[in-house]
Amino acid sequence: MPPPPDPFADPLRTPYADPRAEPPDPATTVLLTVECQEGVVGADSALPELAAAARTSGALVNVARLVAGAHAAGVQVVHAVAERRPDGRGAGRNARLFRAAERLPVRQLAGTKAVRVAEPVPVADADLVVRRLHGLSPLAGTGLDALLRNLGCRTLVITGVSANVAVPNAVFDAVNLGYTAVVPADAIAGVPADYTAAMIRHTLALVATVTTADAVLRGWRRPRRTR
Repeated sequence: MPPPPDPFADPLRTPYADPRAEPPDPATTVLLTVECQEGVVGADSALPELAAAARTSGALVNVARLVAGAHAAGVQVVHAVAERRPDGRGAGRNARLFRAAERLPVRQLAGTKAVRVAEPVPVADADLVVRRLHGLSPLAGTGLDALLRNLGCRTLVITGVSANVAVPNAVFDAVNLGYTAVVPADAIAGVPADYTAAMIRHTLALVATVTTADAVLRGWRRPRRTR
């Protein structure tokens, strides 16, 4: 008898949900973009390898598609941006990553082009932008949790970069805070590419619903049954 199929063998083929189940209610779902900013994934990125991965993999385009689909479906969009003051006040130095960021030629300084949401991701007037000066996660110490609860959020769709640090941090924090985390595997990126796939398969798939951008968009377009 052949062994049963491994449900995590190909994260991009992992079903969005039980096909008999209702998709997440747009009224209680928030789409979160993580560090999809010019200084990270733009043409003048401080991290060109990560920016290239986000673009060549199609992840950034899929983020843009999801944001546009969220706008059309009435799903709240929140853009999480990492930035720092020119004087560095409030920024941590307790990790190698933070200290390296101080020496990068492009710095994510508040008020500069580097911290604007990057093309082609659209930004609507109703979108919220949450900025952080410290830490690794858009949910830790930023006030985002309170905003999500005030919005009635139960399900958080997490997209962006990087699969190395910020995205898994956001997923873990969301789950620990009681949200259902949904990760479109083709709308996140990290370096190297095979690490992103391994992170999805061996870690994120254990705590979040792994899906695709197309599956999320289909769910938002599907007519909902009235109760």
